[in-house]
Amino acid sequence: MFDKNRHGFLGNMEMDSNFTSLLILLLFLAVLAVLLSGCDNRSEKQRQIETPVQKEEVQGIIVALGDSLTAGLGVELEDAYPALLQNKLDAENHSFRVVNAGVSGETTSGTLSRLNWILSQKPNIVILEIGANDGLRGIDTNLVEQNIDNILAKLKERGVITILAGMKMVWNLGEDYTLKFNAIYPKLAEKYELIYMPFFLKDVAAEAEFNNADGIHPNEKGYEIITKNIYPYVLEAITRVENNSTQS
Repeated sequence: MFDKNRHGFLGNMEMDSNFTSLLILLLFLAVLAVLLSGCDNRSEKQRQIETPVQKEEVQGIIVALGDSLTAGLGVELEDAYPALLQNKLDAENHSFRVVNAGVSGETTSGTLSRLNWILSQKPNIVILEIGANDGLRGIDTNLVEQNIDNILAKLKERGVITILAGMKMVWNLGEDYTLKFNAIYPKLAEKYELIYMPFFLKDVAAEAEFNNADGIHPNEKGYEIITKNIYPYVLEAITRVENNSTQS
């Protein structure tokens, strides 16, 4: 016989079971949604960590090679001409990176000895300012010329566009020495068909307001003038790099 009470009890149990299953399913879906949301967040954060910030591609490297006049002896690094040149290039949207490779006290022999390391940086342009320490020490002008000649030859061999910054020696070393020394730079600039800046310290040398207390090394104002003076030569070098890139 059919038992109403038993059937009603079983029916209620079946309904309770279905309802419980539905609750479990809904709870499972809710938990799953939270977990997936968390995974998406973690994935997004992970992507932000793993994906580097895209920086503007550098078109080329300019190495400022020289002695204390390039290194910026007596001023903060950001006030030396290589840093000021970088700022000027950035302001005018030239994507070249300037490397300060100046070493205080360096002579032409020292520059020649570390040139292979300089070339390992793969510069497109080198601004060569060297020789003042040789002159002040009275080093034989033949050796000075030979060293600079060898430096320029290696740079040319590697296809580096070179800006040669000329140097002029003080007259108290004697007229003969001074004339021979000063003649080195225009002679080599012509030989190698370089971009030639006749005098690195133009408008700065012997001007007290533009130099430190030693009267030799430029101060912040002096480096501003040097940067302004050298900038057109740098733009010419950049144009040569761009033309070479187009032709190759």
